[in-house]
Amino acid sequence: MTSRRELLKWTMAMMAMMAIPAAARAATNSAAAAADPGRAAKPLDILLLGGTGFLGPHQVDYALARGHRVTLFNRGKRAKGLDDDRVEVLIGDRDAKIAPGLEALQGTRRWDIVIDNSGYVPRHVRDSVMLLKDRVGRYIYVSTVSVYDSAGGPVFDESSPLFAAPSPDVEKVTAETYGALKAECDRIVQAEFGARATIVRPNYIFGPGDTTYRFPYWVERVARGGDVLGPPDPKVELQWVDVRDLCPWTVQLGERDQPGIFNASGPEVPVNWQQVLQTLSGLSEKPLQIRWTTPGVLKESGVNLPLVDAGPGVVSEHFDGKKAMGVGLHYRPLADTSSATLAWWRALTPEQQAEAKRWPTLEQEQKALALLKKS
Repeated sequence: MTSRRELLKWTMAMMAMMAIPAAARAATNSAAAAADPGRAAKPLDILLLGGTGFLGPHQVDYALARGHRVTLFNRGKRAKGLDDDRVEVLIGDRDAKIAPGLEALQGTRRWDIVIDNSGYVPRHVRDSVMLLKDRVGRYIYVSTVSVYDSAGGPVFDESSPLFAAPSPDVEKVTAETYGALKAECDRIVQAEFGARATIVRPNYIFGPGDTTYRFPYWVERVARGGDVLGPPDPKVELQWVDVRDLCPWTVQLGERDQPGIFNASGPEVPVNWQQVLQTLSGLSEKPLQIRWTTPGVLKESGVNLPLVDAGPGVVSEHFDGKKAMGVGLHYRPLADTSSATLAWWRALTPEQQAEAKRWPTLEQEQKALALLKKS
């Protein structure tokens, strides 16, 4: 099962990685665009709020391949050189208090679909929603499974209760505030758009272009072979969605004018860490041995294993993704996700790979292995 605490921690890392130069993400040429998805029956005007982070390039590639017209709204800091002249770029800021704010979205212009990838603060989302609500057909808000109130678990479907709204003066996004802030953004979109709202709540997002470097750690480390530190409990479930499945499907929801709330949380058949690492072992051409750790060893060695919460009081949770599967979301095999992620990682320059700063060091790993041998 997925650990809420670890999901929040790595979401914060992903937001920090938004400052990584576009060149570090340019290696993510989407497989969805490489395989011609065919032209849509009706070309649509699509507005992406954000559009240049992890999700955006995959969404853009797929939408353009389908023949849609794409507009990006962002601060312009990473759009140059990433999406070239294939899309229109409107410069602004989600925070209306920071010039030029939302000025580029004002007026009478209409879009068929808005895909909101960058809404984290309720005030920002409310301002965008109120400005656009009468000029767009469908508003797709990319939320998160972190919106669910932990007290309602450990199994969550789309009807499970969300965290209560935070105080209006809380706008700083931290591991503690993230879930409640996104939950309120989620509610704002539903309240204002009603049946024209589509809410997508992903779990961990894996695949090429993942500059949180959490899943890339595992594919890179297993591919090197040798003694690999595994989580303390190999039977804990892990859930995810591949970015190359999530992003085309998000565009397809708009094409079909599909309302509803959907957990994007796979795979189709639950798997645990033992099964995950067994699949990843196919990446290594060298002898490989998984050494299952203990919380004590991790703490003493200072090892922080990505995607693993080994702290006390961890509550494992499961997010039911069957509803999303019912409207076309498919989860590709983990072997596909892992091999594509490894290829993306290996295509990065040493300078880009150096951005992966949260991985265990060689010294920490050796210390942990030595401690395990003594135990």
